[in-house]
Amino acid sequence: MVITHSQLALPRTSLSKVDLNRIFVLLLWFLVFVGVACAQSSGDEKVVLIEGTNDSTVFGVGNSVRVTGTVKQGAMSFGGDVIVEGVVEGDVATIGGSVIQRPGSRIGGDVIVLGGIYHADDTPPNRNPAAKTMMYAGYQQELRDLMRNPGGLFTPRWTPSYFGTRLLVVLFWFLVSLGFTAAMPGTISRGVARLQLTSVRVAAIGLIGVVVLFVGVLLCLWVMPEPIRVLVGLLALLLWLVASLFGRVILYAATGRWLQRKYVPFGKNSEAVALLLGTSFWVLLTSLPYVWPFMATFILIISFGLALTARYRVNWRASSGYAA
Repeated sequence: MVITHSQLALPRTSLSKVDLNRIFVLLLWFLVFVGVACAQSSGDEKVVLIEGTNDSTVFGVGNSVRVTGTVKQGAMSFGGDVIVEGVVEGDVATIGGSVIQRPGSRIGGDVIVLGGIYHADDTPPNRNPAAKTMMYAGYQQELRDLMRNPGGLFTPRWTPSYFGTRLLVVLFWFLVSLGFTAAMPGTISRGVARLQLTSVRVAAIGLIGVVVLFVGVLLCLWVMPEPIRVLVGLLALLLWLVASLFGRVILYAATGRWLQRKYVPFGKNSEAVALLLGTSFWVLLTSLPYVWPFMATFILIISFGLALTARYRVNWRASSGYAA
């Protein structure tokens, strides 16, 4: 007998699996609290002052760099400005800031600016004629905040626009899941059954597939001719898109069925309710501070595992109450 998506139900869960689920949830909350406690940032503006002669490259991490003396090599700032009032023989670079060259100062190397601008008071500026200027002006404040507080990348900002975006994400994936389930009910049902019965095997295959895919693509992009590189890149991108869509829908459906059986007293046989519950659950997990990178990686691995095992059927045991 072939199981349809409307008849699919989770097999009996042993005590050990329940304990593992509880431990996993506790671990997630532990990561959230530890991440929030460790995310300490300072809003004070600090300037690293370089006087006299310095024979090495000077750095400013989260600070601006002000050179009043002579720097034999280069000057760099991550999250601040580089103000040159003296001499810098090498390159001057900044991410999330600007490079400012004061009157009478000299820059011997290239100027690299990501996020800010390059401004020179002298016209023309006192620079090596062979030196280059590479500048991308945009997202200066965002890059500055990222350089000064890298942990902010993992912590969302609880604003109305953020919550609105999360609701739109839930609606988008819910509609995508409904479309996939309506178009391929048998494939989705088999994928849910495969995930429920052989989740560890699917995760292992997905992990191996992700590692092989990314390593193989990088090697191909490095050693292959340009036409082959373009073809390999497009095929890898196509595989990633298909696996992400296919795997997410199956994961959302399986999670929604599990939530229906365990915690939701209504809509027991409603496929739409199951998809909405599963979608909301995973969007919530991927919105938690410091936890979302792990959840996104988990979803990617499971998605690749489900896509790579799509042609294989699960051999149901007679004791489970279903037939293959």
